[in-house]
Amino acid sequence: MKTWHILGICLLLLFSCKEEKKSDLAETSTEIKEYTIEQFMDNENAFANSYSPDKTKVLMTSNRSGIYNMYTIPSSGGELRPITQSDSASVYGISYFPKDERILFRMDGNGDEIYKLYVKDSASTKALTPLKNVRALFRGWAKDGTSFFYASNERDPKYMDHYEMNIEDFSSKRIYENKEGMDFGGMSDDRKFIALTKTINTNDSDLFILNTATNKKVKVNDSLSANTPQDFSKDSKYLYYTTDAEGEYSVLMRYNLETNEKEKVKEKEWDIRSFYFTDNGKYSVMYTNEDAQTVLSITDVASGNELTLPTFKDKNVTGVDFSDDESMVLLSVSGTHLPSNVYSYNLETKEYTQLTDVLNKDISAEDLVPSEVVRFKSFDGLEIPAIYYQPKQATATNKVPALVWVHGGPGGQSRQGYSSVIQYLVNHGYAVLAVNNRGSSGYGKSFYKMDDLNHGDKDLKDCIAGKDWLAQQEVIDGSKIGIIGGSYGGYMTMAALTYAPDEFEVGVNIFGVTNWMRTLKSIPSWWESFKEALYLELGNPHTADSVRLKKISPLFHTDKVKKPLIVLQGAQDPRVLKVESDEIVEGVKKNGVPVEYVLFEDEGHGFVKKENQIEAYSRILKFLDTYLKKETVENNSDSDTTVTAE
Repeated sequence: MKTWHILGICLLLLFSCKEEKKSDLAETSTEIKEYTIEQFMDNENAFANSYSPDKTKVLMTSNRSGIYNMYTIPSSGGELRPITQSDSASVYGISYFPKDERILFRMDGNGDEIYKLYVKDSASTKALTPLKNVRALFRGWAKDGTSFFYASNERDPKYMDHYEMNIEDFSSKRIYENKEGMDFGGMSDDRKFIALTKTINTNDSDLFILNTATNKKVKVNDSLSANTPQDFSKDSKYLYYTTDAEGEYSVLMRYNLETNEKEKVKEKEWDIRSFYFTDNGKYSVMYTNEDAQTVLSITDVASGNELTLPTFKDKNVTGVDFSDDESMVLLSVSGTHLPSNVYSYNLETKEYTQLTDVLNKDISAEDLVPSEVVRFKSFDGLEIPAIYYQPKQATATNKVPALVWVHGGPGGQSRQGYSSVIQYLVNHGYAVLAVNNRGSSGYGKSFYKMDDLNHGDKDLKDCIAGKDWLAQQEVIDGSKIGIIGGSYGGYMTMAALTYAPDEFEVGVNIFGVTNWMRTLKSIPSWWESFKEALYLELGNPHTADSVRLKKISPLFHTDKVKKPLIVLQGAQDPRVLKVESDEIVEGVKKNGVPVEYVLFEDEGHGFVKKENQIEAYSRILKFLDTYLKKETVENNSDSDTTVTAE
């Protein structure tokens, strides 16, 4: 995956794009109930963190309070019980401690991404990594359960070192000092080996094995390729890793740590994205990205047989989390138009219990729209994949407006799955085409590299070709097509309005990059290991590349914008700074073009508080109804308005 899952990957909550099927054409529109944004945002987003040591409870993280907090629920089913009640910063559970019911969790400062680790017991909460402006990330429990590993940049803001913390007195020690800008890829259970990668460019990386006793590194890969460590075998004899050295897609390999021999373990026609062993090694778990959909397979290591999981109507199991003794497993189950629920499954009795029911009771699943994978030809004949959502009320005699949706990244991917905001827009009569333009991940390394040093050009033309595809659909009003996106997708929105000002009728820019020179100069310090790769893909702002970067930065071309624009931004965003949106709004206003600006003082790169999500998405719909549908919207904001939400 491109390392630009640092500058623009939008939260799965916000921007992961889902799948839907076209409804049959009819002569009259289908009557469906339209739901408010409050109803859609009242869908709960809840995910499981771990079983308790005795497996009687499950630690959950949920936004049912309006922001994320931690809860527990009996593994046999019941009610969620809150164990934190934050009303400001979101709280994200990590897991129970291996042998007791203390809880490890993380928080940042209202979206600034400077995460801290905390422990909570029945009486108190303690910050384990309290240093100001120091970032810490959990990296797993030790095999014996007496300590855990974590990353921290306390020694040097640019580099994440590897630490171990004792869970009795919470003393810590540094295991690996990262002075070379390496990325950590796992440690063997016996602690003799650490897998490390060194980013070469946005697709390729070198893979190394560090011997912790001798401090010597061995390079695993022989050629320039994408190499990602996955897991060590439980006997610490092998490293499993994925690589695209031999073709377009990543395959699973096994590396012998003693002999340095390599062998292919598994190959599919799509990218193998993840592979790991359960705690005691009874099962291996593999995830594949198959045409923008997650496909899961679990194998019994001893027999080689694939584990059969329960099946669910119109839904798939998209994630699993095993108990420490591997007798029970938490299942994440969702459909392309249905939000994800958590189930507890007993592998011995084959019984399962639904723990969450997150779809708002006011919303009928029959009114939600499944998606469809489509493909269309771009300006140069290249086939572009996309995820299409067609409103149920759309017919040949009731044509609907449409939006081209652009994912984050660069290098992200619009995927099949549930999104409240997309379902909200589709429910209100907007078709959505989530374009996976050239440069998107998931379609082979050649496709992935096609936008390098070419942003705002051929990738934009792919989006325009998506607009043309929409205009050819019998149920779409071709004169009413807009463009929307967040982060890199927000950049594409502004690129469309500046470099192709007649193509789209409106633009929705959600914290989009508008000045590449400033953005590339101000990336957070902890992204140091990715910086050179970013420069190779986009250009180095400290060199002659700055000429091209200025040319592709919409901020310097706002005089070309002639179509209505809405901009949404979080003031705490460390990736796309607030000034980016401030300046683009001021620049476009000078043209006399309708501009709306929605600023959230307590959000970062992605809006996670429900009240802010409601404000953001309701403002987007009102804007679209006014300037794309061209309807009169009651209480619609004036065109030249900035709203600050606190």
